[in-house]
Amino acid sequence: MDARAIIARIRDGAPVGREELSWFADGLADGRVSDAQAGAFAMAVLLNGLGDAGRAALTMAMRDSGRRLDWALDGPVIDKHSTGGVGDCVSLVLAPALAACGAFVPMISGRGLGHTGGTLDKLESIPGLVTQLDEARFRDVVACAGCAIVSASAEIAPADRRLYAVRDVSATVESLDLITASILSKKLAAGLEGLVLDVKVGSGAFMKREEDARAMADALVATANAAGCRTSAVVSDMNQPLAPALGNALEVAEAMRVLRGDAHGRLGALSVDLAGEAMKLGGLAETREAGAQMVSKALSDGSAAACFGQMVAAQGGPVDFVAAWESHLPVADVIRDLPAPRAGHVAAMDGEIMGLSVIGLGGGRQVESDRVNPAVGLDRVLPLGTSVAKGDPLLRIHATSEDHADRAAAQLEQAIMIGDAPGQIPPLIHERLG
Repeated sequence: MDARAIIARIRDGAPVGREELSWFADGLADGRVSDAQAGAFAMAVLLNGLGDAGRAALTMAMRDSGRRLDWALDGPVIDKHSTGGVGDCVSLVLAPALAACGAFVPMISGRGLGHTGGTLDKLESIPGLVTQLDEARFRDVVACAGCAIVSASAEIAPADRRLYAVRDVSATVESLDLITASILSKKLAAGLEGLVLDVKVGSGAFMKREEDARAMADALVATANAAGCRTSAVVSDMNQPLAPALGNALEVAEAMRVLRGDAHGRLGALSVDLAGEAMKLGGLAETREAGAQMVSKALSDGSAAACFGQMVAAQGGPVDFVAAWESHLPVADVIRDLPAPRAGHVAAMDGEIMGLSVIGLGGGRQVESDRVNPAVGLDRVLPLGTSVAKGDPLLRIHATSEDHADRAAAQLEQAIMIGDAPGQIPPLIHERLG
């Protein structure tokens, strides 16, 4: 077979078979397919799609491009995945909360894509913590802490590892087929028994329209269940940041506040809901509501925070991180408020612009080789509906210099709309599937 011929068939809208997609995935894994060909493939899929059968075939081919894990643990192996948004640090709360309730969570995560942050980049703002673990150490961390959050190794879904990086810099992130294959190839290779999916919709998500988010959720649930993994999904709101912070260390700080019982809000509410559903899928609770009660107790009694501390230490981070997290996280050189231009209410936000402003500050990548600055970003973001007077702070900018802060402020002034009335605030969860 030939990569150019496969790309040409997709480009021209012709169907491609399971064998061709398996060959291409293997070529991504072993280097027979070049970066240029990977980018062309991704663009062809974005523009023309693969269809239901092709999407499932690509997912399984990418899953089978490397090693598939199995587990022998005294509890269910379950996980969660989000399609990406701004201020979304649920994984940092959910994984240890599930571990505290008797589950095991081998979470294989990714880096930032497009305007959204990546769980690995957030975790790596903790000094010393490493997310690239070999399989033996990965297994040890899961066994001792109940959870581990790691990057896909060279052995786990290596085809996705190649394609994921190319998508981020080739404007091909938003493809339903590529998102489905990327998410599920890693999750299915991790040997999961249950998976809950958080499909975002709104200005800060890749899917801006309800119908697109529903189509994504349907594709993910159908593909994962067909592969033998019990899976359900929620469509959740991303018309404002989930946490009141965007940026790597700043989002870790928000997750720690939830884990220590100092904050709840939208981040805490969604974390508990998704974890409750995962508990049901894993057989640890009869209903989502019962699972959510167990998770809430783990957050309030400190056991979830203790599991997070064990995971951090096992992955090379400070052994006292839970007790002294504020002293360990990096701090930006310039921190200043963005004032409200007039009195009124926070009526709307463009989450994509907000995410891009964080990338401009150095909190994400514009090209693959960019280094991420973990300290920069935004925090104290006011939620939709908040009443403000002229000059009240809408959020704080964390930057490396005054010039960078000025540029971010100019972007953010276009991203937050102040209206005379608060407007209608969308519900946190729009829909449930599966």
